[in-house]
Amino acid sequence: MTAPRLVATDLDGTLLDPSGRVSARTRAVLDELDARDVPVVFTTGRPVRWMVDLWDAVGGHGLAICSNGGIVYDVAARAVRDFSAVPREVGMELAARVREAVPGTTLAVEHTSGWASEDGFPTHPDDRDSEQGTWESIWRDDVVKVLAVHRDLEAEDFWKRVDDAVGDLVTTTWSSAFALVEISAAGVTKATTLDSLATEMGVSAAEVVAFGDMPNDLPMLEWAGTSYAMANAHPSVLDLADHVAPGNDEDGVAAVLAELFSLSG
Repeated sequence: MTAPRLVATDLDGTLLDPSGRVSARTRAVLDELDARDVPVVFTTGRPVRWMVDLWDAVGGHGLAICSNGGIVYDVAARAVRDFSAVPREVGMELAARVREAVPGTTLAVEHTSGWASEDGFPTHPDDRDSEQGTWESIWRDDVVKVLAVHRDLEAEDFWKRVDDAVGDLVTTTWSSAFALVEISAAGVTKATTLDSLATEMGVSAAEVVAFGDMPNDLPMLEWAGTSYAMANAHPSVLDLADHVAPGNDEDGVAAVLAELFSLSG
């Protein structure tokens, strides 16, 4: 088998260990791939602000996909290179529809330099500073993702209800154990943005190996020529992927890459 020309990997539940870190073994494998000029693209639902401690593991090519495809980040320049915005009129319409379809939903937005939320939206421990206000007042022209939360529903049920309400306007997905739906501009996924980057690099989908664990990884895994679900992955991911890698608690991505590329790591 010919070794892939590009590696695309999700982070949480996939490349990162259960504590959210890049293990020593995984770091060694990433370093070997970088030395061979094999690009490794992080493809994550995380916003840019949650990536600060991980940038040095990206490698010399210096690009990452954040916010489920909404942002392409230039790591070397520490700057957003490209982004796909949700239009304001779409944001207003989706909020109205979701509130009607699923009462009790609260909303937030991620933009290219931070985030903002309605009053009552739960705050993540890593997000100490944010703007709060009405939906209309917190909207910006560079919103790349809308977050919808419900405190009383199960994650998959909430996602299905939100998708039924707004799936014709935007792209919805989820990757959390609680009822959090992640909403991008229509047609924007990890796969669409990765496809654009691969084309820039002269790499075809058939030459890409991808790793993931949650439903927001499904489009990427379906697009890539070779796909791996983590052993700890959601059932829908395990059903779709070509192969199963050991869990993220066993450095599963590193183990597979070491074999595919005949690495010492």
